[in-house]
Amino acid sequence: MNNMEIEKKYLVKAIPDNLENFECHRIAQGYVSTEPVVRIRQWDDEYILTIKSSGLLSHIEIEKPLTEDEFKAMTEMVKGNTIAKKRYIIPLISYGYPELELELDIFEGALDGLIIAEVEFSDTEKAESFVAPDFLGTEVTNDPRYYNSYLSTIDQNDIDSSIAE
Repeated sequence: MNNMEIEKKYLVKAIPDNLENFECHRIAQGYVSTEPVVRIRQWDDEYILTIKSSGLLSHIEIEKPLTEDEFKAMTEMVKGNTIAKKRYIIPLISYGYPELELELDIFEGALDGLIIAEVEFSDTEKAESFVAPDFLGTEVTNDPRYYNSYLSTIDQNDIDSSIAE
């Protein structure tokens, strides 16, 4: 798949109630390269190779499926930490955005305690007019420290001093 991705990222002030009622996925991902971004990801029982162009609000993203064996072989090439997280998919219909979903990432392992949310948009106009729900905190779209490729290079001790809100 080759598409333009337009998304905004936020820190999270409060986790929404009834989180267990939302769709949840287990994700593990590592970075073979950060310039350009070459990522391998396990999404539940699927394995994906992703290549991303540079860019913060928008960038080109190409995804190709991997077999489990290819994924395992490529984990030997990962630089830094493998990121582990639970991703909850939260529809934003009750916040006035029936077409949008929020992806809430609760990090585990080396980044335990970090929570980041992102919303993907069909165009930049919709992204720029988006008003975030109250449970979201500071927007960090333009701060590269909150991109997974950077997060793969740090651990829990670095979160407090480097990227805490």
